[in-house]
Amino acid sequence: MEKPVALGVDIGGSHITAALVDLETRTLVKDSIKRSPVNSQESKEVILSAWCDIINKAFKNIKNGARNVGIAMPGPFNYSEGISLIKDQDKFKSLYQINVKEELAKRLDIPVENIHFINDAAGFLQGEVFAGAAKGNASVLGLTLGTGLGSSLCLNYNYKAFDADLWNSEFLDGIAEDYLSTRWFVKRFNKLSGKTVDGVKELVEMVETDHFATRVFMEFGYNLALFLIPIIKEHKIDTVIVGGNIAQSFSAFAPELIATLKGNGIDTQIKISELKEHAALIGAASCCDLSLT
Repeated sequence: MEKPVALGVDIGGSHITAALVDLETRTLVKDSIKRSPVNSQESKEVILSAWCDIINKAFKNIKNGARNVGIAMPGPFNYSEGISLIKDQDKFKSLYQINVKEELAKRLDIPVENIHFINDAAGFLQGEVFAGAAKGNASVLGLTLGTGLGSSLCLNYNYKAFDADLWNSEFLDGIAEDYLSTRWFVKRFNKLSGKTVDGVKELVEMVETDHFATRVFMEFGYNLALFLIPIIKEHKIDTVIVGGNIAQSFSAFAPELIATLKGNGIDTQIKISELKEHAALIGAASCCDLSLT
């Protein structure tokens, strides 16, 4: 009997990545990752052809058996029907109201029912629940911290992660993403020090020598804790998984984050993503695991 293998696909505004996932071992198949830049401003035909090219290349070594594809895709998107609802976002305009699932099925010669879509933030968390840092946890919140704020929930030992869509929730004097993204670091450091940095990585390198950089990370940890407290309480979250570029500086903001949570009587575990950039690939592929439905 052949091993259950599915293709995980991660689609962003400028790229597509695909890899085969062994659903039994819950790991990537060695040397199966395929990547390609894709210009999201292009026509429908150019974008879909580029996606199909990578998907076909990733499937190249699978000679027999059904081809199943799970795709992590940014929203807004009708994930069950496979219809793009993305507009006014400077990406994928040519796909607006297109049934991407049917278009791909036709081009790839794959049955429509073998193609599954999941929100990209939910795909990240589903990967961590299926095979990573959140395996075995009851109720989990996933955060991807970077240029934007991605958030997802997986509750009550359910493998089905879903987009929590918290980026624009009211927070302090604005919305959550104003305080929990790269631009906040850049803006806050500039306000405190009068100096300009390109991003969080640069600030991490300054922490040991620049007290303004240290203060920025402390403030970020405090703000993140304030953001998390009501969500943790509402959903009885036992674990928070942090991914994205800002997660690489976890040690700089973790002390303030954990101290503030503990000061509010919260012992929820805060963990860094184990699967990192592979999380969405594995999470998307896990949508094809019939044992999880």
